[in-house]
Amino acid sequence: MRPSVTAVSYLNTKPLLFGLLKGGLEKEIDLQLDIPSECARKLASGEVDLGLVPVAVIPEIATPHIISDYCIGSVGAVKTVCIFSQCPIDEVTHLFLDYHSRTSVELVKVLLREHWQLSTEYIAATQGFENKISGSTGGLIIGDRTIGLEKEYEYVYDLGEAWKAFSGLPFVFAAWVANKPMEKGFIDKFNKALRLGVENIPNLMYILPSPVEGFDLQKYFTENISYELDALKRKGLDLFLKLMKEGKGRQVGALEIKN
Repeated sequence: MRPSVTAVSYLNTKPLLFGLLKGGLEKEIDLQLDIPSECARKLASGEVDLGLVPVAVIPEIATPHIISDYCIGSVGAVKTVCIFSQCPIDEVTHLFLDYHSRTSVELVKVLLREHWQLSTEYIAATQGFENKISGSTGGLIIGDRTIGLEKEYEYVYDLGEAWKAFSGLPFVFAAWVANKPMEKGFIDKFNKALRLGVENIPNLMYILPSPVEGFDLQKYFTENISYELDALKRKGLDLFLKLMKEGKGRQVGALEIKN
């Protein structure tokens, strides 16, 4: 039976998807495309065998296996994971949490508690929440929907940049995680396909349309997104999971409320 694989179809995933579809694995996997939170749910529930999932879901998986040398990461500003508001961060009293997200939701809680040292009320967002950002209510928005939004809001806080300022480390937003051991031969072919995709980023410039006028695709793929899951990113991932666990254990700080 072919392994079932879930991944996100956001712009930042296109090189990895290109590799999977052109690297000889297209007939060996059952590929499904979902929003990040759904990728996480499918892997945690066992509906799929492997996924490019928000790393915040890793503690919820009984036997997680990070099988790949590639990820969705950043070494500073990531551009497409941001808090948007009409007032400075220390004046934001309520914050919508993007329902597409898992890792970014937990990251914003860590940063507000540890980096900005603020107490904010969280609102579990629903579709259309972007239109409710005003006054002292901000919003965490992730993915392609953020592109161009910096023109609409007075203040933009990039979470990749904030994490680097806080920790000095890169951040891993999503990793390829399996919920059971995978054969070495498959893992080798999987990594080879992903490498092909990353190596073809210069060629993807010619076939991917820019999401908005003036958006720099090359800078986004080569400076904002960092695909190699190296030792420093693993260190950043370990720190994030530790702080996330500590925050859940303390149950202090910001209060989450429903929209």
